[in-house]
Amino acid sequence: MNFIKCEKLEKSMAELQFSIDAEAFKAAVADVFKKEGKKYPVQGFRKGKAPKALIEKMYGADVFTYDAINELFPAAYEEAVKAAGIEPVGRPEVSVDSASEAEGAALTVKVAVKPEVKIGAYNGLTVEKTVHTVSDEAVEAELKRVQERNARELTREGAAENGDIVDIDFEGFVDGVAFEGGKAEHYSLTLGSGSFIPGFEDQIVGHAAGEEFDVNVTFPEQYQAAELAGKPAVFKIKLHEVKYKELPALDDELAKDCSEYDTLDEFKASIRKNNQEQLDKQDDLAVENALVDQVIDGMEAEIPQAMYDVRMDELVNDFAFRMEQQGLRLEDYLKYMGQSVDQFRASFMPQAEKQVKIRLALEAVAAAENIEASEDELNAEVKRIADQYKMEEDKVRDLINVDEVKHDLAINKAIDFIKSHANVVEKAAEAEKTEDAQ
Repeated sequence: MNFIKCEKLEKSMAELQFSIDAEAFKAAVADVFKKEGKKYPVQGFRKGKAPKALIEKMYGADVFTYDAINELFPAAYEEAVKAAGIEPVGRPEVSVDSASEAEGAALTVKVAVKPEVKIGAYNGLTVEKTVHTVSDEAVEAELKRVQERNARELTREGAAENGDIVDIDFEGFVDGVAFEGGKAEHYSLTLGSGSFIPGFEDQIVGHAAGEEFDVNVTFPEQYQAAELAGKPAVFKIKLHEVKYKELPALDDELAKDCSEYDTLDEFKASIRKNNQEQLDKQDDLAVENALVDQVIDGMEAEIPQAMYDVRMDELVNDFAFRMEQQGLRLEDYLKYMGQSVDQFRASFMPQAEKQVKIRLALEAVAAAENIEASEDELNAEVKRIADQYKMEEDKVRDLINVDEVKHDLAINKAIDFIKSHANVVEKAAEAEKTEDAQ
């Protein structure tokens, strides 16, 4: 590869020019001919035996040229990028300026690059922190959930009530025709949970096990299945069984059964402590987000769309992976939601834009303060990953990109730097509510 020049264009684009020498290009053409020549039939020659010159005469002088360039391009492009000192963030647009075995190939590449970032204020920022305290109501609500999880289900004799669990068969019809996805057998439904469309659960209340009846409802105008939106429907219901929950007493015995504590008071104290720790984390995260927002607001950068596109694709792929873990393909999920792939991808744009800006801003802070991750910090992160996935640390090191991990750790340290140098003004959540009420 012979580097010619790199010109920076508007909107964080760069134009690279480089060439591939004649010897390397000629060898690549010969290699392509050897692998692909048999694809081109020539009368009078057995398959794969026609001379290269004759194939080029019949099919065009550049018949092997572009495959040869494709073979050489990745390595040559990587070298040119290093020589230019740029960091591409998108797919390159390649133009072949000239190509011949006698003179080699000359290429021009346009590509989006990581933008230059001008960082504003980040040291000594002021932010208000709303401090939340666990309320008695929150503790009681958690105890209620513990009771619910440990409740006994008993068969109800007589009519179903709100809050009961019913075992039903159902089949839905619109204009007398059964519709897809509207049928199930022995479906367990908690009445009053709001799991079904409005009116469905209410009409089961008052019926007893063994009854068969109709439920008349209208699908919401904004229903996810467009073909059903706003339409009236009739569901044929068969009620097999009605159960209700009997909650355990809220006493020391419940505490012993559901926790490591011997008394209800100790159990309550542990709930309060755990909830407070979660609230403290949320409050700290809110401060962190507010500080980062201020840093972003003061940042100047021409961010190319390619950076947002890459992040959107990553978010879509992450979502698809999570769906697959639950046994659902993304295509099926989108069909159910009535969305196209493009619409779904576009929904991630605000999130992608925010995340790209955050990373650029924190990278700029890390660079300005010479923040780097130490070997001890890297070792601790490797150990954390190894413990999380129950792997050997050496195996983790083989799988990760150490430089990328150290870069991520430096970004996290940049957040810590901003927080540790900020002026945090605390305000009780109760005071905030009072002001809102006024």
